[in-house]
Amino acid sequence: MAKKIPDLIADERKGTGKGAARQARRDGLVPGVVYGGSADPLPITIPYNRLFKMLKSGGFLSTLFNLKVEGHDDVRVVCRDVQRDVVKDLPTHLDLLRLHRDSRINMAIHVDFINEEECVGLSKGGVLTIVRPEVELNVLAGDIPDHITVDLAGLDVGDTITISSITLPEGVTPTITDRDFVIANVQAPTVATDEDDAADAEAAEGDAVEGDEAPAEDGASEE
Repeated sequence: MAKKIPDLIADERKGTGKGAARQARRDGLVPGVVYGGSADPLPITIPYNRLFKMLKSGGFLSTLFNLKVEGHDDVRVVCRDVQRDVVKDLPTHLDLLRLHRDSRINMAIHVDFINEEECVGLSKGGVLTIVRPEVELNVLAGDIPDHITVDLAGLDVGDTITISSITLPEGVTPTITDRDFVIANVQAPTVATDEDDAADAEAAEGDAVEGDEAPAEDGASEE
């Protein structure tokens, strides 16, 4: 399933240079530039509040956007840099890179876990420990998967899911190639046994008895 590409709406920035950029910031806008491909660089602005909200939601630098600028054709872009104020850490400028549909790019793709009810280990009380909720993959800009799937059916306590055990979409490859890294595993439950509970209760009772007797001993010594 192809990943839905979110829109990034911007306006063409009139004027270039530091003066125009400062004026844009005074107007509540964040200046930026779109570069790459066969077209000339395009100066843009994005409302500060809109950009700040997108940055706060996370994943901005790893998201492919459909850039919409009035008077220009839509183009797919990724953000290559967000410059920030050194004191306030607020966005002051961004650089966007144009991509063609056949361009390859590294993207963080969500991992979807299915068939938990058919997982033997979970039915025994085991715990699914997710090591990587997202995996960085090399994909085509025109065919980005919405997610990759991990099937938990039949997995038992102690089983580990690595990237090699997942069937990736055609043309999609992991960016980490030097090891078979872990996605998740099914671990044994870490709960106290009845014997542990009884021992803890007995120890607590002993502490309480000693605490009650202490004042009597102190009183006898004073007499």
